[in-house]
Parts: sequence; C-alpha cells; structure tokens
Amino acid sequence: MRRVLAALLIPVVAGCSTVPAEPATQSTADPGTISWGPCTDIKRPGGEPPASQDSSVRCGKLAVPLDYNKPDGEKLDLALIKLPTTGKNRLGSVVFNFGGPGASGVDTLDQAAKALTGLRTRYDLISFDPRGVERSSGVRCGDSTEMDRFTALDTLPSDNQTHQETAAANKQFAALCQQHSGKILPYIGTVNAARDMDRIRAAVGDAKLNYVGMSYGTQLGAVYATEFPKKVGRMVLDAPLDPTVTFEQRTLVQTRGFQKAYESFLRSCVKNKCDFGKDQETANANVDKLLNQLTTQPLKVGTRELTQGLAATGLAAALYSELTWPFLEQALSEAIKGRGEALLYLADSYTGRSQDGKYSTQMTSFPAITCVDTSERPSEAELRRTEAAAMKISPLFGSEGSGGLCRVWPAKGSDQARHVNATGSAPIVVIGGKGDPATPYEWAPKLTAQLKTATLVTYEGEGHGAYLSGSRCVLDLVNSYLIEGKLPEKGATCPAS
Repeated sequence: MRRVLAALLIPVVAGCSTVPAEPATQSTADPGTISWGPCTDIKRPGGEPPASQDSSVRCGKLAVPLDYNKPDGEKLDLALIKLPTTGKNRLGSVVFNFGGPGASGVDTLDQAAKALTGLRTRYDLISFDPRGVERSSGVRCGDSTEMDRFTALDTLPSDNQTHQETAAANKQFAALCQQHSGKILPYIGTVNAARDMDRIRAAVGDAKLNYVGMSYGTQLGAVYATEFPKKVGRMVLDAPLDPTVTFEQRTLVQTRGFQKAYESFLRSCVKNKCDFGKDQETANANVDKLLNQLTTQPLKVGTRELTQGLAATGLAAALYSELTWPFLEQALSEAIKGRGEALLYLADSYTGRSQDGKYSTQMTSFPAITCVDTSERPSEAELRRTEAAAMKISPLFGSEGSGGLCRVWPAKGSDQARHVNATGSAPIVVIGGKGDPATPYEWAPKLTAQLKTATLVTYEGEGHGAYLSGSRCVLDLVNSYLIEGKLPEKGATCPAS
C-alpha cells in the first residue's frame, strides 16, 4: 500500500545536503536556554486534549539554527516537553524519539507517561517535536480538503491509470509542500535533528545524552552516535532499521513484514472464531473482496467515503500492535457488512486526521524528512520494478513505496547518514522484534554491526517496538541498563509477552 508503507512509524535513511560534513560549530556554540512552563496544547491521537493533565509536566522551546552553516543566523524554535523526575536520586535526563519521521514527541511522551513510571523515578523524561514536525515549524502541504484527497487515493488496481493518478497526486502534493513550507524544506533532515538533539542535551545540563529511540528514532540515535560518539551516554534503539537500504530494498522488506503480520492476525482471528471467515483462506478472500469492491464503490461514512486506499491504511495501522487486532477484526467485519466507520477511524489515527477534519503534520513531515534524507530519486522503470516485486510478495501491501513522492520532491537530498559508525561511543543497546511488521527483525543485527559499539537483544513477540509493548522482560532489561548501567548479555532474548 503506497500510503501505508510511506507513513507514521516507518524509518528511513538520513542525511542533509545543506550542512557541512563535520559539525564544527555544534560543540562550541552556545546551546541556548529552555524556558519551561505549563503545557497548554497537548493532544491525544484524535486531536482532543487529555481528560486530565499532570500539573508537574512542563513544556518549553529552544531556539536552534535553521541552517547550521550559519549558526548565528535565523533560528527555529524546537518544542519540548519534560516529565520531571518523581524521585530524589536524580541521574539526569533521558531524551525520547518515538518514531516517524513525523510523530510528535511532545504529545507522545505525555501519552506514554504511565508506562514510563519506573524510569521517571530516576530521570527527567524529555521529548521534542523534531524540526519540521508539529510545533517545531511543522511542514504543511495544503488544507484539509487537499489532505483528504491525497490520503484517500486508491492503490488498486495496479494499472496504468492508477500509476498516472498517483504520479499526478504526488506532483501536486510536493508543489503544495513547497508553497506552504518551502523555506524550511532544505533544512529538515536527520543530521540536523541530531545536532538539535545535542543542543537539547547541553541546554538541560547533561554532559552525555541518555536516549531512547524507537523506529525512526533508532536512525536519529545512530546518526547522533556517529556525529557525537563521545557525547553518548546510555542509549537504547528499539525497532531498528538498516540505514543502508535503498527505497526498493526497504519496500520489499516492509511488504514482507506487513504480510507476515497480517497472516498472524488472520490465524489469531480464525482461532478465536473470526467473524468474517471460518478459516484463514476464507477470511483473506473476504478482505480481498472488500478492498476490490471499494475501488468502485466506496462506503459512505457521514459526509465522507471509505475508499480502498483508506481501508488499506486502516488495516495496516492495526497491524502495528497485537493489542489492536480485536478492533481490526471488528472493523473489517463491519466494513464487509457495509459499515465503514471503524476502519475509517483506524485510517484517521494513522494519517493524523482529527475529528474536526484537521490534520497533524504526520503525513507531511514524513516525506519532508524522508526525501531530504536520501539522494535517491527513482526512475519510472525503477518504481514499476519495485512495485511488481512487492506485489508478488503481497497483493495487499505491495506498492512502489515512498520513492515516487521523493522523485518529485522540491528539496535536494543527501546520503550523509546512510553510513553510521559509533566507534568511540559508550555501549548502545539495540532491540529487534521477530514479529515487527514495519522494521523487520533482519534490520536489527545489521544496525548492530554497523554501529560497532552495540549489543543486540531479540524480542520474540509481535508488534512494532518492544519497550512499550507490555513485555516485562524488555522493560526490566532496558530500565536496568538506563538506571544501573547493566548491559544485557550477548545473545539476550525476551519471550513474547
């Protein structure tokens, strides 16, 4: 699925052509100060404010250079959030990036506070909206109507008409991004975000960066460790990627990962008396029939329509966590019976569309960062080759990947961060999940090897990411490292939760 496999939590290789190869000004420049105050605009996934707000939580801004070639020039304000430690024996701060590229760290850390209670007894917990995301000069690419049109685009059938419609939509989307956010587009990228993160480290008074990165956040952490190896404290990279992969390689590996997760979902559904099929073959056939019907007959949902593209997005969104499988079964069952509300809700949660029709920058920050983070600009022939290979793996999830949009992106890209090497850094912990659909396990040992200083932990369970999956084994292992400095044993594994 073209939209699905180019969204929310799927990480990519990084780089930026607008910054020098060595961050000479970063380590010596004044990091600035953060003025902390009450949080006034925290949002939940549906766009609504939290039912109640912890009064101890603080939000703030830090000014960083828009262009690190001009450290004293124009500034960009990074939005930050801090959950102050609840204990007396404070060790410092831990900075989080929860993925994307494009997810709001400010909103997500607030949502994850309960799951991080143990870590908070020893650390201030900090996160931020990276440059180009939400409150940090978030990239915008048109109004709600234009975003609705783009996210609803069908990906089936895989024929010339669909390819032409997709290409036209990509061109229009890229043009709107340039129109609304052209000033910042050249300066978005993982290398610049890593330099921003070092400014955060210095501004909060930490000599070393303690860090937890998930999904795309593993790429950001790996780049930081490459740029600033001597500044690395205790670093955990959960649901990692292989930063050397091409668009084609990433698309095929992720297509295989989502198909595997989908098959696991179907087996679980049938085992629990699936409402839309007594066996896996029947259930799969009914889902295929639904998606094919939606290409010509979208389901009315109020004033909107559930298209094939949105239905496929909603389906994939629920595969990120085993906890959402029951809701996916309900959503598919209702859609097969002609009611598309639940499946559309899943799609909206994935694309960042709130109930009032407004979009977060989730779907716009992703390509902005992705396309600057690589010099790849696939040809039409390369896109068709990728799609053909992906469709053989999975007719449901096969697509051309995000290369089609990057092909027409208005800002140049660079491969600066495709080759990471943290030689000289403190030990890094990498956690890979055997059932992860978005960052498949095969990427975990590859990133571990490239970093040179990393130790690999294997999680045997399903879902995207292990630290917040509910696994007590993973939680204890990570917290023991972050709090006590206890490294996992070589070859450590954690069972499915």
